[in-house]
Amino acid sequence: MLYDIAIIGGGPAGYTAAERAAANGLKTILFEKNALGGVCLNEGCIPTKTLLYSAKMLDNIKNSTKYGISTEGRPGFDLSKIIARKQKTVRKLVAGIKQKMAAHEVEIVNEEVYLVGEDKNRNILLGHDNETYTAKYVLLCTGSETIIPPVKGLDTCDYWTSKEALDNKETPQSLAIIGGGVIGVEFASFFNSLGVKVSVIEMLPEILGAMDKELSAMLRAEYTKKGIDFHLGTKVVEVKDGRVIIEKDGEQSSVEATQILLSTGRRPVTANLNLDRLNIELFRNGVKVDEFMRTSHPSVYACGDITGHSLLAHTAVREGEVAVNHILGKTDRMSYKAIPGVVYTNPEIAGTGQTEEELTAKGIKHTVFKLPMAYSGRFVAENEAGNGMCKLIAGEDGKIIGCHILGNPASELIVIAGIAIEKGFTADEFRKTVFPHPTVGEIIHETLFA
Repeated sequence: MLYDIAIIGGGPAGYTAAERAAANGLKTILFEKNALGGVCLNEGCIPTKTLLYSAKMLDNIKNSTKYGISTEGRPGFDLSKIIARKQKTVRKLVAGIKQKMAAHEVEIVNEEVYLVGEDKNRNILLGHDNETYTAKYVLLCTGSETIIPPVKGLDTCDYWTSKEALDNKETPQSLAIIGGGVIGVEFASFFNSLGVKVSVIEMLPEILGAMDKELSAMLRAEYTKKGIDFHLGTKVVEVKDGRVIIEKDGEQSSVEATQILLSTGRRPVTANLNLDRLNIELFRNGVKVDEFMRTSHPSVYACGDITGHSLLAHTAVREGEVAVNHILGKTDRMSYKAIPGVVYTNPEIAGTGQTEEELTAKGIKHTVFKLPMAYSGRFVAENEAGNGMCKLIAGEDGKIIGCHILGNPASELIVIAGIAIEKGFTADEFRKTVFPHPTVGEIIHETLFA
């Protein structure tokens, strides 16, 4: 049988592309060796946010007296029930994806598949075991995997990655998180809320990598007050006997921990695909694509983490849409101008567009507007003693090119600025947008007048 499109990987890029392709009449087959939903749904985005919401509920109960609400006794939690709820949420959403695939008559094959080559009509051949499949187009959406750093002693240590941390039903006495990126900081937030002594070890001078440095430092200060120890500009030398040996400025010390969590980044999965069979060009550690998500082979596209460009589920979804639209002959191009990044801590931090640090490094002139979140009446009403900041950045031509927010609900607000960036709004044009009152989102409008 000849398929119009064969998709390898059933994560956000893959299942979105499958749905869009089939809905537009393309004969579609989807290969997924594990579970539909990929890492995001099964051991990433959704599970972590489910756990973090439980932690946020606990934080709110602990602080309820600030809002005139009293609770009897000390609030507690049942981690096994938190994990069970997480698993129930995942099952429900996976079932929803299966239902969508069935509704659009997408054929699903639960096998690891690889590229075989081309037939005489230049259709793409794929295979697994003794089965061969033929498709006019192929979409590679194999995602990414956890990087395990070459740290001495790690091979004999019973460490966690995010996968194990999400299934653990007992809180450790103390936790050392190696890596202060988004995933590491979110787990630090979760276990801190549960009363675990948490240490975060990060090689860079500040947590959260490419996020706005000023706001990242503010978030770090907030969690330092809550009891998390941060070791910045610090290298992990060795792990042994419940200790993490660290080095900073040439001096060694140790961090005591009953459990270690690795959060040192992810890398695209390209192994076992046989990319060389079709001479598919690589770029850095991923597959090279153009603005239509097309690889160096005209009939092969790649979306999501495998490109190594933006390892975010929402980026993958949009890339999947762009690829299918191009196959369908529609005019569509991928834009990375306003990809939002969110850290679901409490408070949340989010950003989109460019940062001050990026612009300064490139020597690009810009104007920064910033205002404390306390200038929003709704924020003050709902965040007793909470702080935060909204920052907007305009280019030399007045167009909004960046936005960064610390404070709840930054994850919901950031898309407003993202639309302004994508559509090329100037600060003057953006000021004319009417925001409902009272909302936390008004802070964006107020910041433009700061």
